[in-house]
Amino acid sequence: MHFGASMFFTDYSMTSAELAQALEARGFESIWAPEHSHIPTSRRSPFPGGGDLPKQYYDAMDPFVTLTAAAVATKSLKVGTGVCLVNQRDPIQTAKLVASIDQVSGGRFLFGIGVGWNAEEMEDHGTVFTTRAKLVRERVEAMKAIWTKSKAEYHGEFVNFPEMMAWPKCVQKPHAPVIVGGAFPQAARRAVRYGDGWIPLAGRGDIMMAIGKFREMLKEAGRDEASCPITLFGCADDADTLKRYRDAGVVRACVSLPAEKGDTVLPVLDKWAGLIQQVNG
Repeated sequence: MHFGASMFFTDYSMTSAELAQALEARGFESIWAPEHSHIPTSRRSPFPGGGDLPKQYYDAMDPFVTLTAAAVATKSLKVGTGVCLVNQRDPIQTAKLVASIDQVSGGRFLFGIGVGWNAEEMEDHGTVFTTRAKLVRERVEAMKAIWTKSKAEYHGEFVNFPEMMAWPKCVQKPHAPVIVGGAFPQAARRAVRYGDGWIPLAGRGDIMMAIGKFREMLKEAGRDEASCPITLFGCADDADTLKRYRDAGVVRACVSLPAEKGDTVLPVLDKWAGLIQQVNG
């Protein structure tokens, strides 16, 4: 099982390059950056994690910038958005961003995506909350056309453009993996429909039951399990639990790190380096 780590990169956290190098040195496979373009002060939408919205949500840097810095500072570490809010991004420009970072990293980009939860944030981008899932699906389908065709076009309800030419293309073929983040069952259905993987949160609901049901969904859709592997975010530092995930076929377990400097984060990584050895031998 692979191991990854995510952090809200801010002007008061470790830099993404520093964290990436620390992760690579300790046997981690990937680094992940979430995104929020801004947080409206109205705060109508409740925080899914409960309680007040943590300060780091307001302060997050752009993930494509921080992950590019991480890629340049490392040799083999994969870099992923965890998750990119496709509902708030133009698909043509985002397709170029994804292909560009996949080129810069030498094919190490993981395109984690989500439909978002903050209604007023996406409304500022012109996105309607109730139709955001279909919007994201169409944008992903449109991006796949851009990545895989020399002359691409897409015609949907929300995304519509005539034949175009756009480069670069991704290093990874047919494109960088689109890994769908979110809870069971809605996000699981989206992953089955158009994803190359699924990212649920380890601490939300009965994750082992959800994993089993997700595999049933893949089978019913005629998809092989290997075509849509599971990445777990928010994993706890418990070796026995991590081994259960490994034995259940989870391909990647990720820890969520605080947006802090190295004196706080590096001891956490050292503990996880020991867990990686315990789990993988």
